[in-house]
Amino acid sequence: MFFRNLSTCSIIGFFSLLLAIVSISSITVGPMKISAFDSINSLLLNGSNVAPHIDIVIHQIRLPRTLLCMLIGAILAICGTVTQGLFRNPLAEPGIIGVSAGAMLGAGFAIVTFANLDLVSAQMTSLVALPMFAFVGGALTTWVVYIIGNSRFGTSVSIMLLAGIAITMLAQAGINSLSFFADDQQLRDISMWSMGSLAGADWPSIGLCTITLIFLLWYFLNNAGSLNALLLGEAEASHLGIPIQKLKRYLILMTAFGVGVSVSISGVIGFIGLVIPHLGRMMFGPDHRKLLPISAFLGALLLTLADMLSRIVVAPAELPVGIITALMGAPFFIYLLYKQKGRMT
Repeated sequence: MFFRNLSTCSIIGFFSLLLAIVSISSITVGPMKISAFDSINSLLLNGSNVAPHIDIVIHQIRLPRTLLCMLIGAILAICGTVTQGLFRNPLAEPGIIGVSAGAMLGAGFAIVTFANLDLVSAQMTSLVALPMFAFVGGALTTWVVYIIGNSRFGTSVSIMLLAGIAITMLAQAGINSLSFFADDQQLRDISMWSMGSLAGADWPSIGLCTITLIFLLWYFLNNAGSLNALLLGEAEASHLGIPIQKLKRYLILMTAFGVGVSVSISGVIGFIGLVIPHLGRMMFGPDHRKLLPISAFLGALLLTLADMLSRIVVAPAELPVGIITALMGAPFFIYLLYKQKGRMT
């Protein structure tokens, strides 16, 4: 395709410009009408000639939400890219194989337990306990699915998907149990997490996601060559001197960490990690050295656009963004299943 003939710097420059345009558009969307001129004026010119209440809305509500959209979308996209490269199958995605459900169960456990114990402040719970428990839940479910689907003959995708369904159902039973014992506020928090929402964006969450994204991109890019070799098959990659089992363990843990952080902050937002790697491979090829950063840009774009749509569909109210991504991603997943028909083992 056309994009494959461009240099990496040209591609990144193009998507950076596109992301900036979408970001400005996102800041203008909401119950209060804000023009693109006022948005640019407030962000770049210190708010001169902008009404004070508009300036407050931009800097305290719209800008944090837009930044969080981009960060969460990028994290989910690169985690999905690594998951598909690790399992060597386009149907693999953190939500489909049960990682998101496990992370959601961990986050729900933290919401109910720490609120009842009243040991830490609400901010410490959201910044420390939720990501930690969501990471543990995501890591455990990922490892269980991997153990069930892996054998000396390789990874069985059909068994992996079935194991993901079973793990998701088990995690959902745990979430329902927590909901039964939760009070009204805890039940509201769990419901928000289960549907996915970016309405509670704040600067501490943005800081945590920024650190997570930078770390994950650094780690995944350092292992991009190994992921490329793994696409040839585990035996071939092993002959090239790559420690397959060690690589799998660490990539699974890092993926679970990224999904855990995103779930703890925004709830379950599905299908970003399924759709984006496909779009990236279609436009730029399978090389993870280029695919990973491009997936980060595409994930940021897609989730920001989905969040804008969630604020428009039923305005002045808004739909949870997880519903929008599910409506976009589920038909794409059905299409992939149709293409994979007869090839799954």
